[in-house]
Amino acid sequence: MTGIEARGADLKKELDATLQARRELGEEYESALVDSFLEKVDQRIDGAVERRMRRHLAEQQMQVARGARSPRPTDSWGERFGFGIVSLVLAIPLSAIGGGVGHLPGLIVTWLGIVGVNAVQAARTTPGLFGRPRRRSGASSGDDDWED
Repeated sequence: MTGIEARGADLKKELDATLQARRELGEEYESALVDSFLEKVDQRIDGAVERRMRRHLAEQQMQVARGARSPRPTDSWGERFGFGIVSLVLAIPLSAIGGGVGHLPGLIVTWLGIVGVNAVQAARTTPGLFGRPRRRSGASSGDDDWED
């Protein structure tokens, strides 16, 4: 079992425990249980982002130390595919929570959020996807260091 599968299994166990606690405690504790579960999901996401940022920073520092002119982007097809898979896996419990708490409006808001996050990720990894590509102005004046 890989690290991702293990973390997914742990998250599924947490969701199952949350749903079981909701059944045992009743609807009056539903909000607190959902908040607790979402806090755990947030912590996992924050940890993953922090690890990825550290790795990215270390890769940049190594390239700069080796004398490379500028670090190459590490975005690959695998990372984009992985992001999509993780987003679909998280969509299942989030849909259950959104639909259970807010019924159809909650489910719609949940999916708008999922689609929004994926659209932002797609726009970040593919400049010009939702409009015209960025033009670099002021390349000779050194202002291009501020453009991403």
